[in-house]
Amino acid sequence: MKTILLLRHAKSSWDDSSVDDHDRPLNQRGERAASLVAQFLGHERLLPEIILCSSARRTRETLVRVQSVLGDMAPVLIERELYLAPEAVLLEHLRKLGDDASCVLVIGHNPGLEDLAAALIDNKGTAMEEKLAAKFPTAGLAVLRMPIGRWRDLKRHSGSLELFVIPKDLV
Repeated sequence: MKTILLLRHAKSSWDDSSVDDHDRPLNQRGERAASLVAQFLGHERLLPEIILCSSARRTRETLVRVQSVLGDMAPVLIERELYLAPEAVLLEHLRKLGDDASCVLVIGHNPGLEDLAAALIDNKGTAMEEKLAAKFPTAGLAVLRMPIGRWRDLKRHSGSLELFVIPKDLV
């Protein structure tokens, strides 16, 4: 069994329109939300063994909050290719993971993360899935369980959405 934690970056700042999208930082609301989600990950013992993170500033700042709770126990791969990556690119990165890791955290962007979650889960029509399908907001966290032993065997519509939380759920 493999576990995929999909975390959309926290809310970023639009205060300075001259800042390139890739370089936008978190705003105060985003900093708080990222910290709430990080605390939730620690409390629920959702402990990734590897972290895939987009190279965007807002995803890296979200990662810092996660690491402040979970520590540096998991290797982190920060990759430019994950910046605004579509579902197919995210899926390919997951399929290339080493099989010794049973839990991965992906910190990225929409619509890629939302599309990936929809592509992987099989439990359509549940209240939790409908909530995710309605909106995967900033700092939203989806926990997917995949019935595989090797990452290369990851297939669409084969997993289950075990949990979907948003910052409002954690206040």
